[in-house]
Amino acid sequence: MADNVTSREPQYVGFWKRLLAFIIDVLVLVVVLLPLMIALYGGGYLSRLGSEFAALLISSGDPNADAARILDVLGRSDSAIAALLDIKVQIALIVATIVFWRFRGATPGKMLTKARIVSASNLGRPSTGQLTGRFFAYLVSFIPACLGFLWIAFDKRKQGWHDKLAGTVVVHDD
Repeated sequence: MADNVTSREPQYVGFWKRLLAFIIDVLVLVVVLLPLMIALYGGGYLSRLGSEFAALLISSGDPNADAARILDVLGRSDSAIAALLDIKVQIALIVATIVFWRFRGATPGKMLTKARIVSASNLGRPSTGQLTGRFFAYLVSFIPACLGFLWIAFDKRKQGWHDKLAGTVVVHDD
């Protein structure tokens, strides 16, 4: 008896579902990062973070004074915002994301929305190099007004620019 093997076209995950996955990832990141940042930088971390964001969002009408205020806030050694940009925190986030992609095929948001990242060429597991490239290619998708992410809505295979550069696609996980 011959096996009936049907090769079906993969179901690519579109813009809205990927946006939902991103929002979930941000919420998970806050839940994980907030206690860590409070433990590392003290109990007053949240109030400092709030007051610094408030100071950054107020405009005096003078671009030079605003730029000086931003540099002053971010340049302080006890800046809560600068702590988020600390190289150790950033490296930990990069490594955690790539490890999730490598061993689970997705971040928590993609897992909850039943999506996974695969190689565009064979729909198999992407290499660690592809995943690392994909992470850094997020900058290319983000910098020009997030056009690389919006591209997902119009692309035939629902690839953002970061997916195209890394040779990956996001498909529905069965």
